[in-house]
Amino acid sequence: MIVKKLRLQHSWSQEQLAQFSGLSKRTIQRIERGKSASLESWKSLAAVFEVTVEELKPETEMNTESNNNTTSNRLTEEEADALEYVEELKAFYLHLMTFAVVIIFLVIVNFMTSSYPWVLWAIGGWGVGLAMHAIMTFDWFGIFSSEWEKKQVEKRLGRKL
Repeated sequence: MIVKKLRLQHSWSQEQLAQFSGLSKRTIQRIERGKSASLESWKSLAAVFEVTVEELKPETEMNTESNNNTTSNRLTEEEADALEYVEELKAFYLHLMTFAVVIIFLVIVNFMTSSYPWVLWAIGGWGVGLAMHAIMTFDWFGIFSSEWEKKQVEKRLGRKL
């Protein structure tokens, strides 16, 4: 997540960061999701961002006695939540665009090949899924909110978080 924060601060895409660092886009994606990476990958990213390798590595791997410069690159819980929300929002808008393109295509095919409006079944079915995605993304009714998630985790653990 620290890599993602720094990348966004520079307004770079994953492709641009991959090009600047000499790593693959897939490696960048994997590191941003918190997966393990080689020391060479960390060194390459540290050089691009002009920071030390220790500043980039996930907090669990970092030395607890770090200087103030290092902590400024760490993600706060609020930043992590914001990044997660933006990812969910991005997924919803991609879903919406895919829906629009495919439905437009199906409407054209339907009217060119048949007098029966079978496309309405596709719109209705997929529309329900899209509506559920919107409800979950924008938390319109408080269903499965972060507070609900916290309660469920605490219930499962049998203790407070």
